[in-house]
Amino acid sequence: MTVLHNGIERLTVAAGDKVYTLPEGVTLLGLLQEGGVALRRAGEDALTRLDEELAVEGLEVLAPIPTPPTVRDYMTFEQHVQGAIRLADPEAGVPERWYAAPIFYFTNPYATLGAYDDVQIPPGETMFDFELEVAAVIGGAGRDLSVAEAEELIAGYMILNDWSARSVQFKEMTVRLGPSKGKDSATTMGPWFVTPDELEPFRRGNAFNLPMRAYVNDELIGSDTWSNMAFSYGQMIAYASRGTEVRPGDVFGSGTAGGGCLAEAWGNEGLEAHSPLKPGDVVTLEVTGLGTQRSTVVDRYQPAQDADIYQARTPA
Repeated sequence: MTVLHNGIERLTVAAGDKVYTLPEGVTLLGLLQEGGVALRRAGEDALTRLDEELAVEGLEVLAPIPTPPTVRDYMTFEQHVQGAIRLADPEAGVPERWYAAPIFYFTNPYATLGAYDDVQIPPGETMFDFELEVAAVIGGAGRDLSVAEAEELIAGYMILNDWSARSVQFKEMTVRLGPSKGKDSATTMGPWFVTPDELEPFRRGNAFNLPMRAYVNDELIGSDTWSNMAFSYGQMIAYASRGTEVRPGDVFGSGTAGGGCLAEAWGNEGLEAHSPLKPGDVVTLEVTGLGTQRSTVVDRYQPAQDADIYQARTPA
């Protein structure tokens, strides 16, 4: 867990209900760049020394990597795809192309939030939504990787919430580009970064046999099992590495779990199924083995509309 302690970013390792600090200046990204052995050794050293013990309660928790190098987000849960696509076309089915490759888009690493941070509604947004996901983070570099090679690079997993400005997203995707502004306002990560060995007893299929649940104001919106992913993280990372390079600290989001957002409910049951998120709503995401996120939606200052941004110029 990465926390802010006495105004300083500190990396910690958990033992029971306590966390123990690593030396000042040590970061998760830095350890990943040194390689998996460095990460394991640093954690073991912290638990051997037990230099500084902190109670988790009351700590200001940051994202495990507060500014990741890159963030890719996929769509690997078929149930989510089926429901969300009906929002645009009630008669539509899952596109054949979805089954052929793990498609992704890049989102904004500068918009990363900690697991308990408030999240602001983007300017002008009227259909604000959340997304329950799990991300893998790699601890090595590679290019044109095989699936097995890509799987070996995974250093850990964390909960990811890809906050979504649906009214903006739906409009901009009509030009067959994006999502861009519909997805770049906030991405919540953490609280915990959990190494694969901790989860190995639960492995099943493409991921792990662990429950995922999403709540708004303590009302269960949807639940799924992590292992229902149609593509593995090895496939996702290998596909991303084709013709280019992936590097330590890169984040690979699973895409939304089944029932893990409001858009899916809107597609299956209509827009009356649930109101879009509004200020004061509390979104809670749980993944067994990875912890719990709890985020309060807040309003924000709305910048004045600048006509120059929204007006295309006709060539002379």
